[in-house]
Amino acid sequence: MKKIILLSILTLFIIGCEKMEIEENYDTEDYQIATFAGGCFWCTESDFEKQEGVLEVISGFSGGSEIDPSYKEVSSGITGHTEAVQVKFNPEIISYSDLLEVFWTHVDPTDTNGQFVDRGQQYRPAIFYHDEEQKKLAEDSKIKLNESNIFNKPIVVEITKFESFYAAEDYHQNYYKKSSIRYNFYRGNSGRDQFLENTWNNHTFTLTDKKYTKLSEAEIKEMLTPSQYRVVKGNKTEKSFDNEYWDNEEEGIYVDVVSGEPLFSSTDKYVSGTGWPSFTKPLEENNVVTLKDYKLFIPRTEVRSNVGDSHLGHVFDDGPEPNGLRWCMNSAALKFIPKNELTEKGYEEYSYLFD
Repeated sequence: MKKIILLSILTLFIIGCEKMEIEENYDTEDYQIATFAGGCFWCTESDFEKQEGVLEVISGFSGGSEIDPSYKEVSSGITGHTEAVQVKFNPEIISYSDLLEVFWTHVDPTDTNGQFVDRGQQYRPAIFYHDEEQKKLAEDSKIKLNESNIFNKPIVVEITKFESFYAAEDYHQNYYKKSSIRYNFYRGNSGRDQFLENTWNNHTFTLTDKKYTKLSEAEIKEMLTPSQYRVVKGNKTEKSFDNEYWDNEEEGIYVDVVSGEPLFSSTDKYVSGTGWPSFTKPLEENNVVTLKDYKLFIPRTEVRSNVGDSHLGHVFDDGPEPNGLRWCMNSAALKFIPKNELTEKGYEEYSYLFD
């Protein structure tokens, strides 16, 4: 166990600090929360904090019923809690799928009785989902890792509904920074990095969409009709009430006509009365880029696809609640994928939207 390793070089000074249960009173439009257990929370915190788009990581305890447990109580194995971390992240920079990828590639997902040198249920790995979307993504990622046969053993990490999280004592927070010598000694002797190096030297595992590539101007011109090219690369606007999707009521998603990046969903589409397909929000915020447009007398906010760099339309602040935005798109820049074709076309991860 980690405290045994550390005691071989020095004694930890236990500082009594008040702990608090982390409440979910955050604004999801600004950031989101994810909760993971990956064995030693010093290591799990360190691995997540290094990711771009992660705003804060808190070490603590989750998965048990005891209220406000101490580190000593949890490490004894009597509380039912496991060492865990809560990750505050900016979904515009890093997605929940990205975080799942970090999680799976930094643990031994075949071991439910601890992680590496730390044994016992208080070190069991787990994913605690905060909503149905996180649950779906986590379960799908577990299936995908199982099917990869990278470990040649079943993936047994539990995926459980989030109930509570209690921050650990202050001296545990940012331990890898504040006590780097002790942390590096523990991590180097825990077997974690050796296991990860041996596992991932010859394998890769990805959940995020990396299949979308930017095409050359010649390729784009060849694949699009003249009217589509005029909009997508000429930054023009098609006629209102005279385009393919302005009145489309079918369920499904809209992707970039060039790159195929998922952009919008029919679940967020509404009748704006403008004659163009309008949405309250993007399906994947990472796949859209907004820029200031000064082509008219009044500045506007242009919307482009991230990889395809297609001109999609504009976003205005005269939309409905809850966010008051109208993402006004050109049909010529979009391709519609009906819900019954999502799996066939490679977008099965969005099927949950229409269950």
